[in-house]
Parts: sequence; structure tokens; C-alpha cells
Amino acid sequence: MAEVVQVSRLLDQRGLSSFHYNLIFWCVLLSLIDGYDIAAIAFAAPHLVREWGLKPGQLGPVFSASLVGILFGSALFGWIGDRYGRKIALISSNLLFGVFTFAAAYSTNLEQLFWLRLLAGLGIGGVIPNIVAINTESGPRKYKATLALIAVGFVPIGGAIPGVVAATLVPSHGWQILFTIGGIVPIVLAVIGLFALPESIKFMALHESQRAKMEKTLAALDPGFKVPPNATFIVEDEQQFRGFNPAYLFRQGLHLITPLLWLLFALNLMGYFFLLSWTPTLMQMLKLPPSVGALAGAMIQIGGTVGSLALARWFERQRFFAIAIVFVIAVPVVASIGFAGTTSTTALAIATFCAGFCVLGIQTGINVAGALVYPTSLRANGSGWELGIGRIGSIIGPLVGALFVGLPVEKLYMWSSLPFALGAVVCFAIWKLNEARLKAHPELQAAQAPA
Repeated sequence: MAEVVQVSRLLDQRGLSSFHYNLIFWCVLLSLIDGYDIAAIAFAAPHLVREWGLKPGQLGPVFSASLVGILFGSALFGWIGDRYGRKIALISSNLLFGVFTFAAAYSTNLEQLFWLRLLAGLGIGGVIPNIVAINTESGPRKYKATLALIAVGFVPIGGAIPGVVAATLVPSHGWQILFTIGGIVPIVLAVIGLFALPESIKFMALHESQRAKMEKTLAALDPGFKVPPNATFIVEDEQQFRGFNPAYLFRQGLHLITPLLWLLFALNLMGYFFLLSWTPTLMQMLKLPPSVGALAGAMIQIGGTVGSLALARWFERQRFFAIAIVFVIAVPVVASIGFAGTTSTTALAIATFCAGFCVLGIQTGINVAGALVYPTSLRANGSGWELGIGRIGSIIGPLVGALFVGLPVEKLYMWSSLPFALGAVVCFAIWKLNEARLKAHPELQAAQAPA
């Protein structure tokens, strides 16, 4: 009779190793370029307005183009990740958005740029679901959420880098340099990642085709551990599903939690992408120099990175309860940005930093907490659907900004805080429903239990 290797128990016993440090290194790199490519269009926008003679409202569809692609790409690459592996999904998604982002540097009108951003968005959408999955499935229980929170937490700092490029390189190289960098880097990372990026340990455990890689990984984790001949690998603390059916996302008490998670993602992404897309342009409407708008956009991303990392441990322990509190705090903070812009550059920098701290801290938290609701065999799909459906909100945010761009900037930011107020209510409801679900299904508690 074949011996059984309990993978979750083995990971808990071995703790962190060089495997995990290599994994987090690669995931941080992938998060940085993902964040860069999401944000690049916002920093190119003021230059496109001047060079192409556009009105600010004409940029709304272009802002939303990549987000439409992400809507479908998150679900598509979530399926690829669960079916063929997190590594394959991450490499292919980076190749896809790298090629079309590089091509965007050669666009000559809004129509070309729209379609290239749309296609790039398909690849961008595949990164976060699979980064969350690969980290939560490879770490010991004590650190699995922390590893994912750290990895995804670097997406905002990646989004701040285009601000630096816009301030330093665009004046001499033109807006095209934003997309040239955003295209070349993910392609290079994908090629190197073919050899250096590890695969999810629990994914390998569930797929016989990955046995050789699994045995090699276990030998690296613990050279003293010998895999018994013909051993059966099991993920003993999670229910497994063969294949994928969207109905799986609504079973075992998830019939209300899953749609509320989709709504939660939509609300936060609606508010976030309004801030990300329109802040540099709205600062120019306040008669501020382009450099101030770039600074404000960058501070949102820098604040987001600090918030994601600073809140990681609290979010890991309290999950949706802690996230609901930060939603409440985000409401007055976001509403204050317009007034800060009329006060001073310092006040604006502080307001945008604090807004990013809350809003992107929330996004990192729900990326991980939402994924942990589902077992390994559904995790990338579950996370992909959350982000995919949630992207409807990210598409609406920039488009609504385009419709109401004529309002006073102060009022625009006040209205933009409304999604976060609604998000607080929804997040609190998810917290209560998930607590009731875990009581009704005790077998699920081990997989979701915080350290």
C-alpha cells in the first residue's frame, strides 16, 4: 500500500526555506511590473492630451480599455492557473501583456491605443490571482497569508514607478518610453522565469504529472526528508474539486459570500481606478504643474505599498473585520484630496499618500482574504472571478470620471468616496457570513485559520 505524504503538515513542520525566499523574490518582481503596466496610461495621459490635442474626457475609454481586458483575463488565467499550473499562467500572462504594451509605444491615435491596452489587459489580469494562489499554497499555515500579502503589496510601488519615469525620462524621450519599459521588462522576466520561477507546492501535490518536480522541491525544502516510493501526496486540510464548474464557487455556504465578494471588489476597484486614472489630469485642472499631478499619482501608489505591508499582519489575523474598518477610514481621507489640492503641494502629497494607504491596503487585503475562502483546486479560479467581476467597477470608475469631469474637483473627490462607504457595509456582511459558514462547516476552519 502506497504511503501518504500530508503536504500541509509537511509545510508547517519545515517552515520557511530558500524555496520561499526565491518564490517571494520572483513574485515581488512580477507584482512590480504588473503595477507599472496598470498605472502607465494614467501618467501618459497628460502628455497625450497635449500632443494629440485631446479633451480630458476623451481619455475615459482608453483608461478603461485595459480594465475590460483584465475583466476577462483574470478569469481566463485563473482557469489556466488551476488547470495547467500557476507558473505557466504567470509566464504566459507576462508575455501577453509585455508584447501589447510594447506595441502601445508605437500607437498614433486613440483607437490604436484603446485596442492595444485592451489586449494587454488580458495578460495583466492573470498576474494577481496566480501570485496569491502560488504563495498561499506554498507556505506553512503560519506564513501563507503573509507571503501573499507581501507579494501583492508591491503592486502599488510598481504603479508609482511610471510617475518617476514621467518626471525624469518622458521630457526627453516622450510618453512612449512609459510603454517601452512596460513592454520589455515583463517579456524578459517571463523568459528568465521559465527556468527560475518555482511552481505552487500544493498544485504539484494534486497533479501526478508534477510528481518529479514535487519530489525535487521537497528535497530542496528538507534534504533529510526522503519521499517514500510511489507515495501519494494529499492536501489534507482542504476539500478538492475535479475540474472546474462556476457552481463550485457557490457551495458550502458560499452562495451569498461569493457574490458579495464580487461586489466588494467592484466597489473598491471603482474608487481606486478613479483615483489612479484621473488624479494626474485633475491636478492640472486645478492649474497645478504636471510634476505635481505626477507626484500625487505616485503618492497614491507609495502609500498603497506602505499600507499593504503595514496592515499585512493585522489583515492576516482579522481578515474581513479589519478590512471593514479601513474601508470606513478611507471615506473621509479620499474625500479630502480635492481640498488638499487647493491648499498646498504638501497637503496634497499627504492626502494622496493616506488615500493610497487605505485603498490599496484594502485591495491587497481582499485579494488574499477573498482567495483564502476557496480551496487549492478552486483558488486561482475563485480569485480570478473576484478580480474579473470586480473589474466592472474599475471600468466604471474612469468612465464616470469622464462624465463628471466638468464638476469642481473638490466635489468629484467627495463623490468618489461613496464606493468606500458602501464597501464598509458589504465587507462587514461578508465577515459575519463567513464566521457563520465556518461554524456550520468545521472542516473548513483549518484551511482558513489565521496563524
